[in-house]
Amino acid sequence: MTMKTGFVVTILSVLVCGKTYAVEQGLAGEGTSTAAVPRIAGEYVNVYQPGGDVFPGPSVGQLVAGKHYEEWVPNDHCFVKDQSGRWHAFGITHPITDLEHIHLGENLSFHAIAPAGPLKETLKEGAWKDQPKVLPPNARPRELAANHAPFIVRRNDLYHMVYGPTPIRYAVSEDLFNWTPKGSLGDTPIGRDPSILFWNDTYHLTICGVRDVRIATSKDFNVWKQHEPILTMKQGFDPESPSIVRHGNTFYLFVCGWNGIWDRKELQGAYQHVTYVYKSDNPLRFDLKDEVAVINAHAPEIFQDEQDDWYISSVEWPYRGVSIARLVWE
Repeated sequence: MTMKTGFVVTILSVLVCGKTYAVEQGLAGEGTSTAAVPRIAGEYVNVYQPGGDVFPGPSVGQLVAGKHYEEWVPNDHCFVKDQSGRWHAFGITHPITDLEHIHLGENLSFHAIAPAGPLKETLKEGAWKDQPKVLPPNARPRELAANHAPFIVRRNDLYHMVYGPTPIRYAVSEDLFNWTPKGSLGDTPIGRDPSILFWNDTYHLTICGVRDVRIATSKDFNVWKQHEPILTMKQGFDPESPSIVRHGNTFYLFVCGWNGIWDRKELQGAYQHVTYVYKSDNPLRFDLKDEVAVINAHAPEIFQDEQDDWYISSVEWPYRGVSIARLVWE
């Protein structure tokens, strides 16, 4: 299976994924009779193509600490805009390996930065460039080595990066380049691929379990309350990369489905690019019968630019690295 990242709708003065949103605060139960359906408009643009780098270790299997590897494989990721308006991306990465060990060495995050300017102007092939990778195991000495699916929110003048797998942990930064690990996020669900929706003055942390999507909520980012799973996947599928966004008065859960079918002939086949979209009037409950779309994307992030236009991203499909396309609601 592959690992994940999500998108956050922000309300009031909370910055999520690089933007402060003014969102109409309708209450759960308003109804979804006029819910829009999302679809990709146009082609994906392969904005980030990872370059070669030294693997920081620790050595594991065929990967050797201190050795330079030319080809790296990004996966679950997130976007955030800094205080100057510059866009950044962070996500899982590791050197490419043989097809029997495709997730080996997923212990740090890539960091890519876009050219200065609004998002629309940065959507050019290869325009986002590598920065030094962040939070390898030697920067987190008392933690689990694995570092998967980062997601970033800004609160109290600091960027907060949450990452998995269990225990879900977090780190803080003033500038997106220098990070201080803070350990466990608290009483959060067991699983991986965290993402956060901020709505109704509450953080909604989604996690994928083995067959279901799980959630915890918090008013202060410190004390978390776990709830019942918000979705149980259809038979034969495990969830990956879940995230919730709010469009109009409707909540949408985007979640990849892994069916375990892979011929092990090509790496891309392990990164299945089928994302299911479910609607609900309550972010704490979704139902399989409310599927509204199936979208071609792996580990997608759903986010908005400076003009409130919507975008979707995908990794490994259709290209190695991170690709972005327009998302429209009809």
